[in-house]
Amino acid sequence: MWMDFLTEYGIFLAKLGTFAVLLMLVVAAVLMLYMRSKSGTDEHLEVRNMNRKYEQMQLMLQSAMLPRKQFKQAVKELKARHKQSSGKADEERKRVFILHFRGDIRASQVNSLREEVTAVLAVARDSDEVMVVLESGGGTVHGYGLAASQLKRIRDKGIKLTVAVDKVAASGGYMMACVANRIIAAPFAIIGSIGVLAQIPNFYRFLKKHDIDFEQLSAGEYKRSLTLFGENTKQGRERLQTEIEETHDLFKQFVKDNRSQVDIDKVATGKHWYGQSALDVGLVDELCTSDDYLGNAAAEADLYELEYVRKRPFLEKIFGTTAKLFEPQEL
Repeated sequence: MWMDFLTEYGIFLAKLGTFAVLLMLVVAAVLMLYMRSKSGTDEHLEVRNMNRKYEQMQLMLQSAMLPRKQFKQAVKELKARHKQSSGKADEERKRVFILHFRGDIRASQVNSLREEVTAVLAVARDSDEVMVVLESGGGTVHGYGLAASQLKRIRDKGIKLTVAVDKVAASGGYMMACVANRIIAAPFAIIGSIGVLAQIPNFYRFLKKHDIDFEQLSAGEYKRSLTLFGENTKQGRERLQTEIEETHDLFKQFVKDNRSQVDIDKVATGKHWYGQSALDVGLVDELCTSDDYLGNAAAEADLYELEYVRKRPFLEKIFGTTAKLFEPQEL
């Protein structure tokens, strides 16, 4: 009797567990579809007038420093200048569009960069300028190759492109920077490192120690060089080294095509250079921070800072982070 009861109770629990699992799967599927339908609303372009920002900062300081009467006079003069400038033809004043690129190993911000470049090219005139404030230590070949191609779209349209490096533009970061008409850098910014790196973990000895077999089948002589779980061979290492050398040659040629003034054999050793040294070897054109450049430009140009805001889905964040561990080649 008790055995029958336990058997029926076990079957009941199994059915209840199965129902609960199915219910969770249905709820998860519904939530995923809902989030996917909402994803389109998570992307938008934000534009900020930097001239107004600088003016507001100036007024804040003046309000604290000047007597009340003088402050009111300063506000009055500013309003008069705005009124006078609003009556001028739009074509008379230069515009500078400011983009920011903070690169990770996969150059994942390229998705936002491409939208920002598309927006700028839709309205830019020949007299305008695009300034990219770049910060990146490099990453994957294909990621930074695409990012550099997005900047090249600006050059191809005949729009002046300036890249500002306040901290670092190394390896793939410099691949992007070298596309510009002009590169400015802070005195201690890290520039260059024109080289290629490949690294990959190998778990073969661990698997062998625990009597775990790993099998890998491939078709094509060059389909696989090094592997994560199998035993790597001298032939595989030599094959990957050849691929690295070929990628390095492409990198050097790309820099040479965009900055013919540099001695590519001297700078393409994988070494990085600080601002002043980078200026000496022609990797940059001027020592200047992005703040100084924009502060000076504000006197004669309208400055517009663009940011394409894209909210990454939760699963993309998880799998994107995991995928970084297995990227074979980096610039």
